[in-house]
Amino acid sequence: MSSHIESERLSNSLAELDQLTNWERRPRGDMRVDLEPMRDLARRLGDPQNSFRIVHVAGTKGKGSTCALIEAGLARAGFSVGRYASPHVMHITERVSIHGRPVGEERLADALGAALSAFKDARREATAGQGATWFDILTVSALLIFSMERVEWAVLETGLGGRWDSTNIVQSDVAVITNIDLEHTEILGKTRAAIAFEKAGIIKPGAAVVTLLPEADEAGAVVSARAAELGCALRRPTVPADATIEQRNVAVAGAVLDVLGKMGVMTKGASAMAEPLGERLLDPSTIATARLPGRLEKIAVDTSHGDNTKVNVVLDGAHVPFNLAAVLSDLSQEEKYRAPCIAVMSIAEDKDAAGLLSTMTRHDISIIFTTVGARSRSPEQLKTIADTLGLLSIVMLDPLEAYQEALAGAAESGAWVLVTGSLYLVGIIRAA
Repeated sequence: MSSHIESERLSNSLAELDQLTNWERRPRGDMRVDLEPMRDLARRLGDPQNSFRIVHVAGTKGKGSTCALIEAGLARAGFSVGRYASPHVMHITERVSIHGRPVGEERLADALGAALSAFKDARREATAGQGATWFDILTVSALLIFSMERVEWAVLETGLGGRWDSTNIVQSDVAVITNIDLEHTEILGKTRAAIAFEKAGIIKPGAAVVTLLPEADEAGAVVSARAAELGCALRRPTVPADATIEQRNVAVAGAVLDVLGKMGVMTKGASAMAEPLGERLLDPSTIATARLPGRLEKIAVDTSHGDNTKVNVVLDGAHVPFNLAAVLSDLSQEEKYRAPCIAVMSIAEDKDAAGLLSTMTRHDISIIFTTVGARSRSPEQLKTIADTLGLLSIVMLDPLEAYQEALAGAAESGAWVLVTGSLYLVGIIRAA
């Protein structure tokens, strides 16, 4: 699903990694309940996570974009910064950024090689590390790269939940919980409060906590209680009720920079006087550098229909109903996205397809269902759900053909095109 990997060493390491237990293929209810495998691997590699300061980010949505904004703000303040993210859209190296750019393939191959060798030692000696998952080994590789590259700050995005997530062996300066919605309920719990408890597991004694969750909210109350219990200062940025996704993410990232400034973290650099970090670092150009591929990414595509028509296309990997609802509501604030929409969509087996499709009934959308591999739900099943909801849809199994069909239809009818439901689908269409 990724684009081509040039480095033979990286290909070989990834092939070896894939032969190990891939967490994605484990039975879904089989959530691990300790971090010992991860701690063992890190210990064998010299505990790289202790050589830089950390901002740790959990939440149902907005984690990736919020991390990118915090990274951009820290870089603007003169620090060398690493960022760990998941999943990737086009290429596995996107998961580990150094100075705002994906790490080189050879660098990732070096770190993966070291992590795999620690894993094999753990298997030989039958220590906790023998139970490491695919994601553990990738995570410890990222921490190793940050240590080798001598970054001063790392911004870490949790993969799933928080308490037992591979990233949670770190001691962070700031813990961020963007928001909470029902996702991965079979693993994280059936209520927002239960999920908040898992995500609040990233809060460490003495760290500052930043969240958008209101105090009165059931999930917000859990986060407040955990912060109080651990003696952590809690910061809640205020955002207007009609704020866009980006405005919310900027508010959270700005609050993180303010909190760091209050902790005495000063800007670096030869040119100006050092001053405390703060939200002002997120000026429009810094915000623009932090935009991620496949997150509300807007392009205009030339089609050869009629008078060289341009079709407005939005790529967004939303795969949670409230995320898709927010994306559609943000877009409807712009004139050009008020026209009818043709969506190209693939949804993974474990996602709430009925919920995602219900959010689309509030807008003028017809859908082309497609598939991007073994974990996609059958497009015919999706069409059946769409039919019962009164949504017009067709099935085209090849994602690129589905996209071409959507562009052609949009050029003829003056519609716009949305590619959504799966970051893998977005990655395939971006690559083309």
